[in-house]
Amino acid sequence: MIHLASVSYRGVPDDEDGDAFPFSVGAIRGMTELAFNAPVTFFVGENGSGKSTVLEAIAAATRAVTAGSESVERDPTLARQRILGQQLDLRWSHRTPNGWFLRAEDFFGFARRTAQLREEMRRESTEIESEYRAQGRSDWARTLATGPSRRSARELEERYGGDLDARSHGEGFLAFFAARFKKGGLYLIDEPEAALSPQSQLALLAHLFDMVRDDGQFIIATHSPILLAFPGAAILAFDSGAITPTAYDDLPGVQLTRDFLVAPERYLRRLR
Repeated sequence: MIHLASVSYRGVPDDEDGDAFPFSVGAIRGMTELAFNAPVTFFVGENGSGKSTVLEAIAAATRAVTAGSESVERDPTLARQRILGQQLDLRWSHRTPNGWFLRAEDFFGFARRTAQLREEMRRESTEIESEYRAQGRSDWARTLATGPSRRSARELEERYGGDLDARSHGEGFLAFFAARFKKGGLYLIDEPEAALSPQSQLALLAHLFDMVRDDGQFIIATHSPILLAFPGAAILAFDSGAITPTAYDDLPGVQLTRDFLVAPERYLRRLR
């Protein structure tokens, strides 16, 4: 299902310098309207092409809940993207309250913070129980005192997919991704392949299949030829200084990856 139908760009605000980031980025200079005609849309392009910047601006414009990091409305690293987001007009086919924005780079720190919080809850519960035992308090009193911490730890695991820090980054990312999904949501994801092996990228594709069937819409910035192969996905390429619908087989990254895998020695000999 398509929830966000299009994004229109009004141009540089009067009080901003058009030669300053992000308005100086070529793809943004020429941007007028982005139409989302498929449940999965990929933004693809080289570093600095503007794909992540536009995704972050859409997250700000939609006031997306940020999964795994500081709120998109307060994150100091997104200050300029918020200004761009204010220049975007959104057209919804179905406004959904569900969904979130996630940068894979933020997930790693989030997993550590979640593990620390869970350990603090467990330690608090253990200390209270020891104290109550030393005071000769009843089992009922101990249960009442430790219950909130135990419930909070259990709810944390249910919400975020268990002990994320004890898993590999890829396993934790997939568990988090599945646990936070709600039917009929809009999901904005920046470079998820950073956390995933090729095998785990295939697993993410399987999740996407299931979630699209549950009316999820995804806008994903990526470099991954594996993820970009999702059947029926729309691909918007940012590399030409414009934002252009592009077929999978025409993507330079896909062509380069194919050529390299067929004959890596042709590329590696240049390193000698």
